[in-house]
Amino acid sequence: MRISLLGPLTVRSAEGAVVNVGGPRPRSLLALLALNAGRVVGTDQLIDGLYGEEPPEQAGNALQSQVSRLRRGLRAAGVAVPIEMRPAGYLLAADPEQVDVHRFARLVREGRRSLEEGEHTHAAALLREAVGLWQGPALADVADAPFAAGQAARLAEQRIAAVEDLAEAELALGRHAAVIEELREAAAGHPLRERLAGLLMRALAGSGGQAEALAVFEETRRMLAEELGADASAELGAIHLAVLRGEERRPVPEPRRGRPGAGIGLPAPVSSFVGRTEELTEAGELLAAGRLVTLVGPGGVGKTRLAVEVARRTAERVGAEGRFIDLTAVASDATGAAVAEAVTGALGLHDTVPLAGGGQPRPDPLDRLLAALAEREALLVLDNCEHVVAEAAELVQRLLAACPRVRVLATSREALGITGELLWPLAPLASPRQPVAPEEALGFPAVRLFAERAAAVRPGFVLGQAEAGPVQRICATLDGLPLALELAAARLRSMPLDEVESRLDDRFRLLARGERTAAPRHRTLRAVVEWSWELLDEQEQALARRLTVFTGGAPLAAVEAVCAGEDVAEPADVAVGLVDKSLVEVDTDGRYRMLETVREFCAERLAASGEEARLRVAHAQWFLHLAIEADPQLRQAGQLQWLRRLDAEHPNLLAALRHSISAAPELALRLTAVLSGYWFLRGLRGEAAPLAAELLRRVGRRIPAGRSDEYVLCVLNAIAGGPDGSERRDWWERAEAKMETRTAPPRYPYLSLLWAVAAGPTDADRERPEVYVGTDPWSQALLRMGKGYWALYAGDSGDAVEEEFAAALRGFRDLGDRLGAAETLDALATLASRRGQHARSLELWAEGVAAAEELGAVASAVTMRCNRGGELLRTGDLEAARAEFAWAESVTRGDGLRAELGSARCGLAEVARLEGDPVTARRLYEQVLSEVVAECATGEPSRVRALVGLGRLAATEGGLERALARHREALDLALHRSDHSEAAGAVEGLAEAALLAGDGERAALLLGLGEALRAGAPPGLPDGARTAAGARDLIGAQRFERALGRGASMTVEAALTELGARR
Repeated sequence: MRISLLGPLTVRSAEGAVVNVGGPRPRSLLALLALNAGRVVGTDQLIDGLYGEEPPEQAGNALQSQVSRLRRGLRAAGVAVPIEMRPAGYLLAADPEQVDVHRFARLVREGRRSLEEGEHTHAAALLREAVGLWQGPALADVADAPFAAGQAARLAEQRIAAVEDLAEAELALGRHAAVIEELREAAAGHPLRERLAGLLMRALAGSGGQAEALAVFEETRRMLAEELGADASAELGAIHLAVLRGEERRPVPEPRRGRPGAGIGLPAPVSSFVGRTEELTEAGELLAAGRLVTLVGPGGVGKTRLAVEVARRTAERVGAEGRFIDLTAVASDATGAAVAEAVTGALGLHDTVPLAGGGQPRPDPLDRLLAALAEREALLVLDNCEHVVAEAAELVQRLLAACPRVRVLATSREALGITGELLWPLAPLASPRQPVAPEEALGFPAVRLFAERAAAVRPGFVLGQAEAGPVQRICATLDGLPLALELAAARLRSMPLDEVESRLDDRFRLLARGERTAAPRHRTLRAVVEWSWELLDEQEQALARRLTVFTGGAPLAAVEAVCAGEDVAEPADVAVGLVDKSLVEVDTDGRYRMLETVREFCAERLAASGEEARLRVAHAQWFLHLAIEADPQLRQAGQLQWLRRLDAEHPNLLAALRHSISAAPELALRLTAVLSGYWFLRGLRGEAAPLAAELLRRVGRRIPAGRSDEYVLCVLNAIAGGPDGSERRDWWERAEAKMETRTAPPRYPYLSLLWAVAAGPTDADRERPEVYVGTDPWSQALLRMGKGYWALYAGDSGDAVEEEFAAALRGFRDLGDRLGAAETLDALATLASRRGQHARSLELWAEGVAAAEELGAVASAVTMRCNRGGELLRTGDLEAARAEFAWAESVTRGDGLRAELGSARCGLAEVARLEGDPVTARRLYEQVLSEVVAECATGEPSRVRALVGLGRLAATEGGLERALARHREALDLALHRSDHSEAAGAVEGLAEAALLAGDGERAALLLGLGEALRAGAPPGLPDGARTAAGARDLIGAQRFERALGRGASMTVEAALTELGARR
């Protein structure tokens, strides 16, 4: 997707087609998000930007509705929707380069820097491209939005400044005539802008228009006096004087690029230089600011190529003699003299003193080097210093001290470590974090490098739709390492792209052929990594291979606990060496991690060491203890901090679980149980479900003694997104049996909550709460919420119910548990809905959603958004309801939350059906039946609603038998778990079918039975009111009321008997 704001708002798909975004509000919303692409825009800022000083009531809901409309419009056009909801607002998760405003800003920034450095040709090209992005006034067709005026003015100012900079560059190149018309137009719109006037005067004078240039000065001076009461500036006066003298007629030549011979000893490029724009600029700035810069990074990351480019540009700019010295030929055990000899050889400083018997001794090579460079303006590139780092450091230190006009640019996998050294750590090339369209993918340097090198070996190669996915995956798998990407692209000579991708599981074998002319240690991917490995001492090698037991990195405490041994007594000290040698990275959170290519090489060494099994056990035990430590914190005030910590360690936790399933099933059960609360909070149970199912198969029917709670939690995780069918039913029945026969409260407090969510209200819960809920404060708050729900489902919506929920809310808030508070706000909103307090219910759900989103509790936020949608449906606000359900559907589609996804899709289906779109409604209902699990409480309501919806569609199409069958199936399913509220929906569907069959009295009776089953719950969808009106018209008001009252007065048992329902 490409977004243009420099003119009318335009959105183009990956194929270049213009996309219809929608009306003014969605367009304004997209523009505001695009101005901040890649950054979260706060909800308040969005509301202010869209509505100004007169926001609508429930502005948050209105904003959500606009986001949903925008997503829907983009999706309808086939555009991937990168608009993400975050706790603080919304994010357009797009590369800023996809938005012309940000591309313009980058080009202007780079152009201005080139202008300041005297690189006028390059500056003109960049600035011309920047100005060419404009297609009219910025934000032209969203100008009425409250945020637009200030942004448009800011951008307009930036454009004028860019036009001025472009003119400066063109005038410096002697292209006076080329900028006259552009400057005339700009000056006409900004008559008081003296820099513009001065540039126009210079352009006119340089083209022979001296008289016209003088006229521009007079007009500008007059305008300044009349409008501002000011005189022309000294700068404008100086240009006026230069024009009078005829000095501005001469073109200004391109600045001197350095003396002849500058950069003479640097290798010429043989292929294009891809990416690294910022690194090229910033490393060059470092080299201009200091005399020693070292590019550090792992092998294959592109240090040499970047160094040569930086050196060439710097040498030309400062007029220095550039020399490239490759130290790979120097032996790793060489002396400092050998390193100095390599430098003198590259500089052509040959030894002229003959060695004859008794003759003069040969001068020291370092002394010769210092003498030769003492007065020379030189830039030395010392490449590959890592194997002689101490000797290179000593040489450079002496060189810089004795030769004040020498600069050194070094490349190494380890810093030289001397005073004055400026380090530039070089990271791999960026590649997409998620699949993007081909046009977007080419904006990432890793993809662009692969595509260019692929085209070089396979003429005609183009990154199209079919190639984009494999290429992006190759780039990610190879860590964005330029050497690896070039080697992979070279394999396209002999094998298709998908074959290259599939063989990356053994990357070292695939990428075993490189350039024949490269040094042996740089010829293949394995050779590059092996070269780094051989520079490590024994302790470093031991720690490096052991670190591969971690997935996604690890904190120092884990490294010390898991990797320590007799041969690595102090892992923290050894890790410092690995970081210094670019084998390991340390992120801002203090976590140690390896590039995957390095990790795979070291993992081979671990497998050959015979210590992998021991390390896997230690790894699993350490992360089990971390999860045990975290579990109680997830129900207290520190839950956000601990959630972030578990987020960082989740890959390790899953790896520990995966290993333990076969190696230590009981440990795996414990780990699954203690992670259940985290998975629930983060909405990750769908991701964990396959592992939980695998563990249940490994355990079989022989549950370890004393591990019943762990087993039940494992079942609850497995069914959250695992397989349907007999296997799943067997697990569920065993879990039910364990819960029914329990004699003590759960050892894991989250078991109480997760069982209640999955099983729904049961008689055992009410009769023996002491064995289902613990005595700790969190569990007691949960019990108060449960008591409120039991009363609510029994038809009580009085003050006692509210007090139970209020007590639960106080308990959760006292503990600092945001999720408990959110769930209780959901309960209070449901109570308000039953009381007919529509506005209050919506407010409480909004508060609950905010609490859940602050925590990142996706499942809870989705559930409450769906509940809000249901409330809005009941009041007939279909558009607002659609916004709620659409948000929920977009969030859950890829998260494995099948029950929540079913609820969202049911809501969207209801909206479509009520709007008269049966095709969309039927498709969504059928999706729910095919995708949502039927055997647990979380999935059943969605299936019941889907069956009722299909029954209503069949009835309106004349298929009464099909309608009756669907409603009967829905009724049986609802009553299977005693869900009388959902059963009431099925009964109301039967009432509609009875009315369409001409039996108004039966319809009225069934509507009354529905009221009896709801027991105070809010009425269903508007269908019930239409059925009631139709029955009243058919049989008369008196008969209708009598039949309705008879049904409503029945007990639940009598109602079920009347229906002939099975319980």
